[in-house]
Amino acid sequence: MQSHFIGRLLICCWIIGRLVTPVSGESQPDHPDRINAKNHWAFMRPRRLPLPHVGKTNWPRNAIDYFVLDRMEQHGLVPSPVADGTTLIRRVALDITGLPPTPQEIDDLLRSQSLRDNDYTSLIDRLLGSPHYGERMARQWLDVSRYADTNGHNTDSGRSMWPWRDWVVQALNENKPYDQFLVEQIAGDLLPNATLQQRIATGFNRNHIINHEGGNFIEEYRIENVVDRVHATATVFMGLTMKCARCHEHKYDPISQPEFYRFAAFFNNVAEVGQVGPQVNNLTSVTRWISFMKPLLELPDAQQRSKLNSLRQRLRQLEDNPEKTDEENEELGELRGQRDELYKSTTMALVMEDLPEPRQTFVLVRGQYDQHAEKVNAGVPSIFPPLPKHAPPNRLGLAQWLVDASHPLTARVAVNRLWQSYFGIGLVKTTEDFGIQGDLPSHPLLLDWLATELVRTGWNVKAVQKLILNSATYRQSSQVTAEAHARDPENRQLTRGPRFRMSGEMIRDTALAVSGLLNHRMGGPSVRPYQPAGLWKEVDGLTELAGVYRQDHGGALFRRTVYTYWKRGSPPPALLVFDAPVRETCAMRRSRTNTPLQSLVLLNDPTYVEAARGLAERVLNQADLTPEARITLAFRLATARPPQSAERDVLLSVFNSQLARFRENQSAAIELVRVGESEPNQQLNTQELAAWTTVASIILNLDETITKR
Repeated sequence: MQSHFIGRLLICCWIIGRLVTPVSGESQPDHPDRINAKNHWAFMRPRRLPLPHVGKTNWPRNAIDYFVLDRMEQHGLVPSPVADGTTLIRRVALDITGLPPTPQEIDDLLRSQSLRDNDYTSLIDRLLGSPHYGERMARQWLDVSRYADTNGHNTDSGRSMWPWRDWVVQALNENKPYDQFLVEQIAGDLLPNATLQQRIATGFNRNHIINHEGGNFIEEYRIENVVDRVHATATVFMGLTMKCARCHEHKYDPISQPEFYRFAAFFNNVAEVGQVGPQVNNLTSVTRWISFMKPLLELPDAQQRSKLNSLRQRLRQLEDNPEKTDEENEELGELRGQRDELYKSTTMALVMEDLPEPRQTFVLVRGQYDQHAEKVNAGVPSIFPPLPKHAPPNRLGLAQWLVDASHPLTARVAVNRLWQSYFGIGLVKTTEDFGIQGDLPSHPLLLDWLATELVRTGWNVKAVQKLILNSATYRQSSQVTAEAHARDPENRQLTRGPRFRMSGEMIRDTALAVSGLLNHRMGGPSVRPYQPAGLWKEVDGLTELAGVYRQDHGGALFRRTVYTYWKRGSPPPALLVFDAPVRETCAMRRSRTNTPLQSLVLLNDPTYVEAARGLAERVLNQADLTPEARITLAFRLATARPPQSAERDVLLSVFNSQLARFRENQSAAIELVRVGESEPNQQLNTQELAAWTTVASIILNLDETITKR
């Protein structure tokens, strides 16, 4: 049934593609690059031009600012003043680690009443060296890599992809050069003497959804896996919509259908099938499940490894004996059961591994898996330089091609993604599409300069980030007049600093951090924090394989959000409401909306109610503070700045009214402070704690708390 539906869908796409006539340059009719695809700016090698001359020579702090100021002066614009020290410290802390600074850290940096350049630079260096840096930067890489802890499709059962996630966090913290970061994820298993970690890195191309439905065609879904890898590689590393050439010639970019399948040939040799077998909880089918999920990498602990080796040795002896006794047959069955039981508790990471002999690759008529046309060999689109000399015609050769100095896109796409993470929008707004239909760069010379700088520094990501964070462009105030906002609502001319609502992950991590509940443990299997009951059953229907959400307890409830279990059919709802993607495909950029549902989550979700109580306990534990001082401390913990007198008066009024309310209704106070699994401080007055919890909840809900500005 589903294969027929997909076939009809592909036909419809093909027909629509034939009916739609591309209008080159519709969005930018005056730009000649949109007419001649071969001269499109993104298909030409980046040029490193001299820094432009500017009139306001005392403003630039580094090369970035010359390009930005030059563009401002061309449009008659001027930069904004430098952000105040408190704002800048919070901004850079959130941008690098995803966690807010403490009041003590801010006071130490502002001891001379202003943020000195040396102190600011030292702060950046310290934050870039923090282990929390990798956790912060990994979040967006998990988006683009379509990372999840489940297979997707109907039953959406679990799998072990977290070793790859941990590899990403570690690689980012180590500042692994971006070219090496790319090569290991595309072809780590093909490197000479590949290490365990390099093999784990190839999980990037096993992050795709995997089908578990009965009655489908295995080859059909194997081809879907191949196509997904083409899409992921082209989108993430090249910013191209190459998937549009699966069924026909690309309608806009110079990529033909045969070129699509030549590119696909790099990924057509993986030793896999296209369907998952029966689930692991059926012991008799564990080994069959493993055969369907291959290639897999066993990651047992020392005790498991010892047991597995012992079991396998004895199993080989019994299986190689053609004349087994009844007792030996019985032993064989028992040992297989023990092995299968051990497999269930052993982490098995999905990785890449090629067949000894490559599969043949064909152009598929209209993209249909069983409609073969001409045979093709692995290759790259002709619009780009060929594979480097002596590069093998496999995934390793493809990876080497992507990081070759002659490639026009890889470095541009990488630095554009970095820029987007700090300013909320890339120099090329369409991060996922650098092709003909994508937006033109707002600052093309700056984009090329940053791309060449990334390569010049040996693909040193942190070096480029440090340049951006030290620039006068980044350090501007984000305050804007109504007139300036109307003229440039998206801040494309970069006349002010970044200001936008934080991601759901950063909002949750901030709440846990300021409450004192955050568990800083890194790595390991994904955790399952609070979530409304029954959501998984709603999406999994009648299946019992994946429909039960088993919430974790204790410290696991307060881990950083990057470690939260991600089910494709039902992503974490408190993140979904803040525009987190489903992660069935690559998500190069998130939308950013503001809805009433977000306020309801922040007011009522147990995570945030418990965090509010934790923040209340934190200020109440300062016994020598007045109510006004406690409000100031809570406000500073959440927003970094002290409240204005009017703000403090409002919150003090709320505290007094809530205290009176809870004194009259003690059961309501008890109910509020007992939300969540952490025990409230028994040494504190329950009614007073409940009143301060209400005040803390208001502070955690402030626009300023959930906004990077």
